[in-house]
Amino acid sequence: MITAAALAALAAACAVGSWRFTKAEWTPRAPRLAIILWQSLGVAWGLATTGAMLAYAVQPYDLGVLPGLIAFARGETPAAPWDALHVLAMIAGITALAVLVAVLLTAGVQALRARRRHRMLLALIAHDDPAIPGVRVLDHPGAAAYCVPGLRSQVVVSEGARKLLSQDELAAVLAHEAAHVRERHDLVLLPFAALRRALPWSRVVADAQAQVELLIEMAADDRARRYCSPRRLATALLRFGTAGAMPTPHGMLGVHAHNVMARVNRLVKPGPELAASVRYGYLALAVTLLTAAPVLWVYQL
Repeated sequence: MITAAALAALAAACAVGSWRFTKAEWTPRAPRLAIILWQSLGVAWGLATTGAMLAYAVQPYDLGVLPGLIAFARGETPAAPWDALHVLAMIAGITALAVLVAVLLTAGVQALRARRRHRMLLALIAHDDPAIPGVRVLDHPGAAAYCVPGLRSQVVVSEGARKLLSQDELAAVLAHEAAHVRERHDLVLLPFAALRRALPWSRVVADAQAQVELLIEMAADDRARRYCSPRRLATALLRFGTAGAMPTPHGMLGVHAHNVMARVNRLVKPGPELAASVRYGYLALAVTLLTAAPVLWVYQL
């Protein structure tokens, strides 16, 4: 019973923490750290929520969640008798866990299929250009720049974007897209997109997904700044915003007009870095969240 209460308290703390985290003002100063914290909150919330129900369900075995589930699967006789509440908790916990896993796998499969179809389409309508090696050029008058993530990743730019941007600005945008590919930001977004699908009514989940989408753009901006002028990238973003960039295809990551001014202001006037003590504190919190729920799954309190 103590384990179930501890997991329920952890789930509630993650939910409240996520709501407060959507209003945090420090995240643009350390987007990668904020992404790690968001991921730890999501994992801890999912494991704690389902674990709380399952911990109560396996209470008659007097074991932890995972050992209790193993004993249940083996058909072992519990030390205490079952009642209707334990049965309902088992059904609810397994159902919730199955839904979370199913939506994650479904989102992943759909993203892989969309990228495979898009690669086939690019093979027909896009071409290489010696002036920008390693980039696929799309013959379209609209402004577009995006990447196709995966093992066979590609960076794509349209003719409209090439005409819209100067050479330096185009190089900055391509560096930004290459950063998405290298840091596998598609994998960062996948769990949040899956959670949004599982809980479409949740405002906190919607805000969390929007926050992570903005944070990965800022993280890619930071990496691109190593290879280009921040002002060039800011100018390119403004051009895309005013020109009305083409929508990024499903399953891809690309330049769009959302939150342009927040990113431009950050590039032109970057804020001070977080103090090392604050960074280590948030990192310790992320590690604690990632380890607390698995430990409570294994050990009985």
